[in-house]
Amino acid sequence: MTILSIETSCDETAAAVCQDRKILSSTILSQSIHTMFGGVVPEIASREHEKWLSLVVKNALSESGVSMNELDGVAVTRGPGLMGALLTGVSFAMGFSQGLSIPCIGINHIEAHIFSNFIDYPELKYPFICLLVSGGHTQIWLVNALGNYELLGETRDDAAGEAFDKGARILGLGYPGGPAIEKISRNGDEDAIAFPQAFIKKEGIEFSFSGLKTSLLNYVSKQGKERVNSRISDIAASYQKAIINVLISKLKQAIDLTGVKISVIAGGVAANKRLREFAKKELSNFHILFPDLSLCTDNAAMIAFLAEEYLRENTASPIYLDAVPNLRLVG
Repeated sequence: MTILSIETSCDETAAAVCQDRKILSSTILSQSIHTMFGGVVPEIASREHEKWLSLVVKNALSESGVSMNELDGVAVTRGPGLMGALLTGVSFAMGFSQGLSIPCIGINHIEAHIFSNFIDYPELKYPFICLLVSGGHTQIWLVNALGNYELLGETRDDAAGEAFDKGARILGLGYPGGPAIEKISRNGDEDAIAFPQAFIKKEGIEFSFSGLKTSLLNYVSKQGKERVNSRISDIAASYQKAIINVLISKLKQAIDLTGVKISVIAGGVAANKRLREFAKKELSNFHILFPDLSLCTDNAAMIAFLAEEYLRENTASPIYLDAVPNLRLVG
């Protein structure tokens, strides 16, 4: 079975081809134009997708060695994400599928992140726990089977990735914030400043990062620009530690609560090397898996892989497929 997939949920224009659960190609074009604005501008993201999507799809097909007539289906992210960006991909995929008379499969972006781990770890078995950490989501899921998920906890406000972006903006480190903070933190003392870690001692599995962001803002305001610049590595490292410590603490709670010993970490923040190091150290008694770095950020490979799983169960979307910016995985 051969699937072409399209991902345009935010600022990555991506396409991939999956054949019999093997990724033959994965093309990603990152929209660097947003760097000058310090964040993603939705209207610009939509226009960039329209500009580059045809070329990205062409490259993915060429790299895979698969012709359009060999495709069994086309998959696309239908949510969650930016409405205009999603519509670009959904419209393209619907036209593509109807032109070739093949099924179109609308995929939940969150679900695809969870299943991205199967690409690197085909031996992964149910049930397992997934800590999903990205720019828009911070959630812990109990994954019992394809389509069978239980949300164990999520953030009350900002997602972890959003906290990284806002923290980097406060520190003047640029966008995207996660890689910027991680880079400058390497030479810093992560114990230099005791930033707040919301719910760290609370039994419930929930997160909150808005208070951490406010604490950083107040700290920077009180210290002054010169003092902050002289300690920028220590500040960034301490801020990063506050985020990571909460994430791993709550994952540990989820493992203890469910008794499920296998966990995966997915989403853009999963690319953070300090998070990986901390998880391996603090959860050394458990089986913790991370996807390849190329599968952490938004990509079409995970969309194609999950779509093939659904198509194998004869699950396809109707002729009219809508984009849902606030699409949820359950409920």
